[in-house]
Amino acid sequence: MQRKLGARGHAAGEVSAVLDRLAAENLQSDVRYTEIYLRSRAERGYGPQRIAIELRQRGASVEIIQQALNETECDWLVLARKADRKKFGDTQDGNFAVLVKRRRYLEYRGFSSDQIKAALKPEHESY
Repeated sequence: MQRKLGARGHAAGEVSAVLDRLAAENLQSDVRYTEIYLRSRAERGYGPQRIAIELRQRGASVEIIQQALNETECDWLVLARKADRKKFGDTQDGNFAVLVKRRRYLEYRGFSSDQIKAALKPEHESY
């Protein structure tokens, strides 16, 4: 918020004072923003790695991001599978080129290699 208001021409000292007052009154919370952003992006099919990068770019601290990721109830494997199925359908094509394309897509979406490996396994195999 400080960065955005500064870019719009507001004095840094004034912005800082207002944000401190809002935080003291619990009207602005980096923790709450991080949790809401994480939930919103996860619902849109993004993985934890990409969400963490986006939050860092938005000024959230590493500690708050890590805490939010640890406390979230997201099942990243289920989300990775849903993202894959939405993009590529239910086909379990064994074609190597298609598999590479699916893997690259899930990496772009921010899922870890373990999550991708489990998500791309056929449904009848256990993980």
